[in-house]
Amino acid sequence: MEKARVMFICVHNSARSQMAEAFLNKFGSERFAAESAGLEPGVLNPLVVKAMNEIGIDISAKTTRSAFDLLRQGKWYGWVITVCDESQAEACPIFPGAGQRGHWSFPDPAAFIGSEEEKLEQVRHLRDLIAARVKEWLKDCR
Repeated sequence: MEKARVMFICVHNSARSQMAEAFLNKFGSERFAAESAGLEPGVLNPLVVKAMNEIGIDISAKTTRSAFDLLRQGKWYGWVITVCDESQAEACPIFPGAGQRGHWSFPDPAAFIGSEEEKLEQVRHLRDLIAARVKEWLKDCR
């Protein structure tokens, strides 16, 4: 049976969408194949890489990708889920090649403030929220 394809999109594809992709590929790989992209691809957030490594998921070799490049390739997804926070929702890209759409609002780690350790703690919390949301979504898709 072919796996359903899922696209996670945020503005820079540097944190939230990368984590959601990694979690869906970890927890739902028997049914889903996840990818991620952004409106304006940036640089992978090093605190996100560190927080994911702490739980045994290595995303350090991932690159950020443009949603528009994937669209030009004619890719189609069963689900496209945006993971921008509400303040960025209007800037969050719309990807027309989708069967179903969803929006999960998560804060942008680039906006976290404090010391490196304080920011890392906020990224860990975000990581855990995204993991929980992916698991919840998987239960709803049964």
